[in-house]
Amino acid sequence: MASLRFGRLAVITLLAACGVASAQTPGDTLSRIKSTKTITLGVREAARPFSFLDENKRPVGYSVDLCLAAVDELKRELKLPELQVQYKVVSGAERIPKLLAREIDLECGSTTNTKARQEQVAFSYTMFVAQMRVLTPKDTPVTTLKDLDGLPLALSKGTTSEKLFTRLAETEVNLKLQVFPSNTEAYAALKAGKVRAFAQDDALLQGLASADGAADKFQLSTLALSVEPYGVMARKDDKALLAAVDRTLGRLYASGEADTLYRKWFVGDKLAIRMSRMTRDSILRPNKEAGVAMVLGYQL
Repeated sequence: MASLRFGRLAVITLLAACGVASAQTPGDTLSRIKSTKTITLGVREAARPFSFLDENKRPVGYSVDLCLAAVDELKRELKLPELQVQYKVVSGAERIPKLLAREIDLECGSTTNTKARQEQVAFSYTMFVAQMRVLTPKDTPVTTLKDLDGLPLALSKGTTSEKLFTRLAETEVNLKLQVFPSNTEAYAALKAGKVRAFAQDDALLQGLASADGAADKFQLSTLALSVEPYGVMARKDDKALLAAVDRTLGRLYASGEADTLYRKWFVGDKLAIRMSRMTRDSILRPNKEAGVAMVLGYQL
């Protein structure tokens, strides 16, 4: 009887172990996509012009278009002409947790490739290179760190700017930091005069001000604090899925289609962001280099 109970226990334990292994099988996202005929993209609410909701609450933007091109690649490779795209809006603080929890398959936003994040997730080829700057009213120019001394400064939770400025406040300059749940709320605080500066990537700051029709009321700092290479984010065990994204980006870069998409989202009546040398270099020589905090001299 004892041996029978032991045998049953061993079977139950083995089945439980197999269940856990099955639930955590790495790199099986393509199999699930093929069986369910759906893929879920993580998008941002207000990361203009990369990923944002338009007036009809539809996800649009440069990063979204690049991800949709990758979806088309998957349709061909997996022979799934009816592959459906689902969207889930994620904030800066929850984008990595939701990716790791498999609530989204790819994150198509404005996420900087950093050494710290590489420990948790994987990144595609760089699709844009921003620089962290500070947005202030016209009467508050910022050319050095000392110009921020004592200023109430807004940060968006879960961003590289939060990490960098928290470190600066500890070691370099007297900063009065206020952390907000999103870029939208941080920008609203600046516009309302509750803070005097908002630190974030330059393209995102320009996108917010231009969409609001307030570009003439604010200015970007001449001081650049970091280099921020953006990539599509995937789970580390989804190598086949990420490879499809990289193939897509490589094709768009080589064909010149990426230039057309860039002009669509970055060059218009309200917003005009010329392609930087660093972004151009990333298109000519696709890479996955991590960001660098220039002002502190270390990788992000």
